[in-house]
Amino acid sequence: MLLQQRPLCSRVATRLERVAVPVHLPVNAPILAIPTAGVVCSSSPSSVDSRRSAGSRLRVLAQAAAVEAPRQYKAPGQGVSQVNVVYKFGGSSVRDAERMREVADIICSFPQYLPCVVLSAMGKTTNMLLECGDLALRTSTDKISELPPLQNIRKLHLGTCDELGIESSVRAEVEHLINELRQLLIGISIMQDLTPRAKDSLVSFGERLSTRIFASYLRSQGVPARQHDAWDLGLTTTDDFTNADVIYEASLPAIAAALKPKPGQQVEIPIVTGFLGRGQNTGAVTTLGRGGSDLTATVLGAALELPEVQVWKDVDGVLTSDPRIVPSTRPVTELTFEEATELAYFGAQVLHPQAMQPAIRSGKMNVRVKNSYNREAAGTIISAQRDMDCTVVTSIVLKSNVTLVDIISTRMMGQYGFLATVFDTFRRHKISVDVVATSEVSVSLTLDPKKITGAPDDELSQVQLELDKMAAVQFRKGLAIISLICNVEKTSEILMRAFSVFQREGINVLMMSQGASKTNISLVVDGARGTEAVLALHREFFDGPSVCALTGARLSQGITVELPNGNGNGSHN
Repeated sequence: MLLQQRPLCSRVATRLERVAVPVHLPVNAPILAIPTAGVVCSSSPSSVDSRRSAGSRLRVLAQAAAVEAPRQYKAPGQGVSQVNVVYKFGGSSVRDAERMREVADIICSFPQYLPCVVLSAMGKTTNMLLECGDLALRTSTDKISELPPLQNIRKLHLGTCDELGIESSVRAEVEHLINELRQLLIGISIMQDLTPRAKDSLVSFGERLSTRIFASYLRSQGVPARQHDAWDLGLTTTDDFTNADVIYEASLPAIAAALKPKPGQQVEIPIVTGFLGRGQNTGAVTTLGRGGSDLTATVLGAALELPEVQVWKDVDGVLTSDPRIVPSTRPVTELTFEEATELAYFGAQVLHPQAMQPAIRSGKMNVRVKNSYNREAAGTIISAQRDMDCTVVTSIVLKSNVTLVDIISTRMMGQYGFLATVFDTFRRHKISVDVVATSEVSVSLTLDPKKITGAPDDELSQVQLELDKMAAVQFRKGLAIISLICNVEKTSEILMRAFSVFQREGINVLMMSQGASKTNISLVVDGARGTEAVLALHREFFDGPSVCALTGARLSQGITVELPNGNGNGSHN
C-alpha cells in the first residue's frame, strides 16, 4: 500500500532499489554505478518501455553479481573443537538458493558456536516426491521422465546448484541422485505398487539432495562442512515404514562416536539429513513421520549431550494460536516439554509430536524455536519446568474433522474388561484414539480419520459391527477438538471463563476431557463452529487483561514478564 501512495518516479526508484537487494558483494568489491538520469517520470508508452528495459538490465546485473560475488562468511566455532549446538532448518528456510544463503549467514553469525546442522527437503519437495509416486502408478515407464513434479524437482535442485556455484563433483552427484529417483519411479510404474517401504525410499531424496547442495555451498565459501546421511551416523529405527520410532539404545552411542572429533582431522560443520533413519532389521531407509527433522535434531542433541537444540522455523516461535485463524496471535516465550508435546499432538505445526522425547530423556537439554526470517525475534524456549504462577492459558489449538464415538452398554455395568474390549477393537484395526471420557457404562472418544489406515468409512463400519455385539454405538463426524494448553491448577477459572464464552456465543460442548498430563483441557464442538470458538476463546484469554496471582499486575496470559535477549548480536539467550 505504501508503494501505491508514492509518486510514479518514487515507485520506479523503489523497484530499482529492490532489484539490488539480493546482490551480496565482498567488502572491497567495486560498486556498480547505475545511472539514474535515464529514469523518466513520464507515463508515456515509450517511457514505460524504457523503464521495463532498464529494469530487465538491472535484474540481469543483479543476478550475475549474486553468482560472481557471493557473501563472505567466516567459519563459526573458531577455537571450538567439537559440536556444541544443533540447528535445524525446515523446508521453507531452505526453499531456494537465496534462503540457503540466508541460512549460511545465520550459521556463521554466531562465532562462538560450532553447530551440527539438520536440514529438511527444499520447499515443497517432499510433496512433489509423493505426487511423483502417485503419478507413477498410472504412467507408462517411457513417460516417467516427463512427470511435471519430477521435472520441477530437477529444475529446482540443478538451478540452485548453478545459482550457488557449488562444486562440480557435487552437481554431478545431485544429477546422479535425480536419475536414481527416476529409476525408482520406473520401478513403481512397472510393479504398479507403492509400498510403505518404497514410499520412504522415495521421499528420502529430498533431504539427501538439500544437504549435499548446502554442504557444498558452505565449502565453496571457505566454511569447512561435511554432508552426512543420518543412517551413516547410526540413526537406527524400527521397521515401521512412513512413521518409524527411533531406537535410542542403538542410535545415541553410535551418533556420539560418529561425530566425536578425530585427532588431526579438520573441524567441519556436520550437515545432516533430517527425517530419515535406517530400519534395525531390514536395513532399509525409514522416515520418522512428517516433520520428523525436528526429532532428528533433538536425537543428535541428546546423543552429543548438548545444552540446547535450536529449531529454526518461519514463525517467531510457538504461538498462542494458529495465525491463519487468529490474526492477533503472538509468540509464547516459554513452554514446558509437556506443553510442547500436547501442542504438537493436537495439531500445532511448530514441532514434531515426538521431538521432545530425546530432551526429556536427556534431562538437561533445552529446545529453542527461532524464526529464520526474523533472527532477532526472541523465539520460544522449551524446558523441563517453568514458572506457571502468572499463566492461565498458554495456547489454543484447533483440530478439525474429527469423529466422536459414543459407546453405551448397560449390560456391562460393574463388569471388568469393558474398556479393554473396546480399546482392543481399535487396536486390531490400527485406529488411534485422541480424546477419551468415560463413565461406569459408557465411553466417548474421538478419532482422526486422517490417521486411519485404509478407507475410514470401511474401517469404522467394521468397528461398529464388532462393538454392536456388546454396546450401542453412535458415530458423529465433522466435529472439532479445541485444546486449551493451560495451567490446570486454575481449572475452575479456565472452565468458568470458557463456558461463559460458549454460552454467550451459543456454542454447545459435546464432550470434555482433561488430559493425564495436567496441561491440557479438550473440548469437542460442532466442526462448523470450531474457528468461531477459537477466536472467541483467544479474545477472552489473550486480548483482554488478566491478573497475575503473585503481583496483581495486569498482563496478557501466555506471555512471561522477562523476555530473552533477541538482539541478534551473536547471543542465543
